[in-house]
Amino acid sequence: MPSQPAVIEVALPRPLRRTFDYALGQHALVPSPGTRVRVPFGRSHVVGMVVDVLDSSPHELKTIEHIIDEEPILSPDLVDLARWLAGYYHHPIGDVLKTVMPVKARQGAKAEPVDEVVWRLAADTTNADTALARAPTQRASFDRLHQLGPTADAELAALGISRQSLLALLAKELVERTTVAPPYEVRASAIEPTPEQAAAIGAILGSLGDAATHVVEGVTGSGKTEVYLRVIAEVLRSGRQALVLVPEIALTPQTTARFRERFGATATLHSGMTDSQRYDAWLKCRNGSHKVLIGTRSAVLAPFADLGVIIVDEEHDGSFKQTEGLRYSARDVAVKRGQMLSIPVVLGSATPSMETLENVRRGRYRHLRLTQRVAGRSMPGYRVSDIRGERLDGGISAHLHRAIGAHLDAGNQVLAFINRRGYAPVLLCSDCGWQAECDHCDVKLTYHRLPRQLRCHHCDRRRPIPRKCPSCGASDFVLVGTGTQRTEETLRTRHPGVPLYRIDRDTTRSTRRLEADLAAVAEGKPAILVGTQMLAKGHHLPNVTLVAVLDADGGFLSPDFRAPERAAQLIVQVAGRAGRGDRPGEVWIQTFDPDNANLRALIESGYSGFVESERLRRESAVMPPFVSLAIVRAESSSETAALELLRRAADTLTGEGLELLGPAPAPIARRADRYRSQLLLLARRRRDLHLALNRLEQADPRAGGVRWSIDVDPLDTA
Repeated sequence: MPSQPAVIEVALPRPLRRTFDYALGQHALVPSPGTRVRVPFGRSHVVGMVVDVLDSSPHELKTIEHIIDEEPILSPDLVDLARWLAGYYHHPIGDVLKTVMPVKARQGAKAEPVDEVVWRLAADTTNADTALARAPTQRASFDRLHQLGPTADAELAALGISRQSLLALLAKELVERTTVAPPYEVRASAIEPTPEQAAAIGAILGSLGDAATHVVEGVTGSGKTEVYLRVIAEVLRSGRQALVLVPEIALTPQTTARFRERFGATATLHSGMTDSQRYDAWLKCRNGSHKVLIGTRSAVLAPFADLGVIIVDEEHDGSFKQTEGLRYSARDVAVKRGQMLSIPVVLGSATPSMETLENVRRGRYRHLRLTQRVAGRSMPGYRVSDIRGERLDGGISAHLHRAIGAHLDAGNQVLAFINRRGYAPVLLCSDCGWQAECDHCDVKLTYHRLPRQLRCHHCDRRRPIPRKCPSCGASDFVLVGTGTQRTEETLRTRHPGVPLYRIDRDTTRSTRRLEADLAAVAEGKPAILVGTQMLAKGHHLPNVTLVAVLDADGGFLSPDFRAPERAAQLIVQVAGRAGRGDRPGEVWIQTFDPDNANLRALIESGYSGFVESERLRRESAVMPPFVSLAIVRAESSSETAALELLRRAADTLTGEGLELLGPAPAPIARRADRYRSQLLLLARRRRDLHLALNRLEQADPRAGGVRWSIDVDPLDTA
């Protein structure tokens, strides 16, 4: 008697919290989990992923149309990881697999990597000086390529090399294109590790082959990157692969280049690549061609032939948390993946997150400290500047203006940090008090001087500056507060002969612009940098001797429970740009609240002092990391529909050990014409939280026009 045809359980790229069964039909090959298949679904035909093979199904089945892969495109460990992601983050498995796979894979493209274009210097470049005398951008790309050696086309953006300039160099026969892949090699380091570095390297290497998580807490300038490089070198020598996660590749060109210089070919995976480039890099990691991958958040989901170590640099950074769709934390997924593969995971930061440090306290992670800067350089000193009652010019007090002038006169560089773009956060009518607000969000519009407009930093809508007050008809407006543009204008006026570089999202749209600015600063001449948190992202600025934090209060006084932690991390990270060279540095912190307990703890006892202060506050408030937290969010074009859905959801979430806060409108209740509400769930035991969320998934409280989502371990409560 013929056997019953196999039933294939398929996850589809749809936001549906279930899988679908299909009959194998006349297909002789039974596809394994991780194989792509094309199946009929409704009136469409979609590419799905096999997640299991069953003996039978209670449903009347349609038949799969086509088996795309001869062998699974996803390895068993990635299929298992996808199942874990769906369960832990309470997200539809099909949507999880949609996140795991690149666009081309989801479209059914063949799993065949292609020969990549590689750029290298031509054999004869003797006429380079003459040919490039009046082409500075081409000269910079030529010198960069000379420094790095053969470079894959997909890596150009991450390394700050202009493709347009390379095409010009190609026309001048100074470079050539080839499909010969750049070689991998482990190059020796001329740097002698410090005793602390050597101890950290030894501890990590001693755990190769084990599921161990190491927290490398190193003060800024202590050489964490050298620890990573030496660990990776040993992993490569053993024939295995390495994954390095960074917050944003475009903001860390120096780090990316350093890996490239040490290991030759180094692949990248980030949003700046084309779909074809991402898919090709993904496939070459899968077949083992790429030995070292540096990537942003999504790279933690890339396939590998034989992964040996995962490194998460700046593990505290909020960029590692996905805030839409599958709301995963790349840091936490890295730890889980390390456990599943029995490989070490390294979490590096000068300011580890509260959750990470709590895992250290509980013995789950090993703590490795780098307390000294390399080459015996001293840490910068802090100075709290009380600006109550002060008249500020461009957000800067008279005392700080004098300090800036003194450092510039001494031939040094100054960094002014203000984490607010634009010219001023509020445009105010001086007669009636009217304030410019976004018509689509419950926020104020930010005044931008270049270009001159009002801009919403939430929905990005823009409006012209009104000539008269819409409320009273007056024409006198006041600009309240300070942003990067206003600070830039003030410092340019005060120091007209000093080069000034503003680095924020409005000025740094490309890696090439950031590279050019940092290269100019690296020349060492007196200069001023003005910028947002982009300046805190690991840049080595050896000639900066003064860092000025212009507004330290926003984070410490925010109602978001994580805001003080983020504020302290930003202050420490940006302060770490000072005194990294031969000259000592100092940090000025302007505040209207000099007696703030968290700020005092940070200044007097460093980041560890802040952590102890904040830990006590979190514990008494019963907030993470002492409880598990999830947020159920809902949004709708109706002001009441989202709130009503969450009220129904709350009825299914009651349970032992669970505390509900809300439902209530979100802190920014309206964004882009969508009304937003949220319901917070807290539980002492993580198990109780997940049981409650399982009940919510089963209830599936749908409502017309309302979108709802679950965010486990949310980054913020806004």
